[in-house]
Amino acid sequence: MSGEAWLFLTAVIMSAILLFTSVFFIIMFSDLECDYLNPIDLCNKLNQFVLPEMIAHAFMTTLFLLSFQVIAFVLNAPLLAYNVNKVVNRNHMFDATEIFRTLGQHKKESFFKLGFYLVFFFYALYRMILALVAED
Repeated sequence: MSGEAWLFLTAVIMSAILLFTSVFFIIMFSDLECDYLNPIDLCNKLNQFVLPEMIAHAFMTTLFLLSFQVIAFVLNAPLLAYNVNKVVNRNHMFDATEIFRTLGQHKKESFFKLGFYLVFFFYALYRMILALVAED
């Protein structure tokens, strides 16, 4: 397999993991809305996944930059900039005292990330298959 195929195989796997993370976030927010979960437990569970999700996405975007995959990098750059902005402003962790007030915004963000990761998963899958076919 070529380097491009390995790169997009890694992107497919990481996109799938990030996709499942977004689904997990949405399920947890729905559990909070239905009062199956209290805010402290929700924040404790979700806060342990926030930075690893952002680091995984930043790593994947950096791989695209280093391998000169311009389209993939440009697709991922806005979400990376958004995540970096949240970390710089110290707004990336969930606060149990404000979660009910900001729940709509967090759900909207999670649905956006779910859609983005889903679209990017299929883009990376397409590019991986394209790289594998081009080898033959």
